[in-house]
Amino acid sequence: MFALISIALLMIDSHLHTLTTVRQVAGTLLYPLQMVALLPVKAKDGVVNYFTSVSELQGQVARLQRQQVESAYTLQQYQMLLAENAQLRRLLGAREQVGLKSLVGQILYDARDPTARRIVLDRGTTAGVHVGLPVIDHLGVVGQVTRVFPMTSEVTLLTDKEQATPVQVLRSGLRSIAYGYAGSQLELRHVAPNADVQVGDIIVTSGLDGIYPAGLAVAKVLRVDAGGQGGFGRIICQPLGGVERNRQLLVLTDLPEPLPRPAEDDGKPAASAKKGKGAKADSKAEAGGGR
Repeated sequence: MFALISIALLMIDSHLHTLTTVRQVAGTLLYPLQMVALLPVKAKDGVVNYFTSVSELQGQVARLQRQQVESAYTLQQYQMLLAENAQLRRLLGAREQVGLKSLVGQILYDARDPTARRIVLDRGTTAGVHVGLPVIDHLGVVGQVTRVFPMTSEVTLLTDKEQATPVQVLRSGLRSIAYGYAGSQLELRHVAPNADVQVGDIIVTSGLDGIYPAGLAVAKVLRVDAGGQGGFGRIICQPLGGVERNRQLLVLTDLPEPLPRPAEDDGKPAASAKKGKGAKADSKAEAGGGR
């Protein structure tokens, strides 16, 4: 019976279209029920999409963080290369001003002795470095090569307590000796209390030791104490050059030959005097022979 009714309704609807309104009314009434029936499916799809989106966002955040770290590292390397390039340009300018043969060395590390002020460069005997060579930067004297190995060399800084450097006050010409003081400064000892030294004076090498060429900048006077110990004045200076700001230094390899020292007087009469006496005796002998 129901099958016959269904067939009859299908035939009537296909020919007369009388059930269109009924279908629209039924669809409208059943739409909320369809939405309610679809809620679990939509909820499941929403949960899956949510976790998928969260996973994708986490992956994107991780990638962006890696890119940020890589970019920061690249930026740091770029900035370091810029700083090294600028330092090398300054060293080249210092080389031209000094006018002596030199080579650039890079600081590898500090020496093992924590009480000494020493550094190690990546230049050794294979590069022509030997003991006694001065080391400078673009601002002034840094130290002196004290130990040499085939591939490296050890430099004792001016501020080492065992280091003594002959210096001269650029303004007044006063000569003195600079010693390491307090680990990072210099001290001029045995200076007269009324010496012509003022705060702010520039100290340069005097060249009397035959190691440092004359006229290299060394330090700047920070403090002048006229009432020092032992009746001498005390002058504290701040070095102009330094290793705290630089990674590359300049090793002067071709130093001017020092002037020869005068011959020491051994107390014997001069040769000219001997020659004069001999000539006088010869003249007397010739005179006697003539007679």
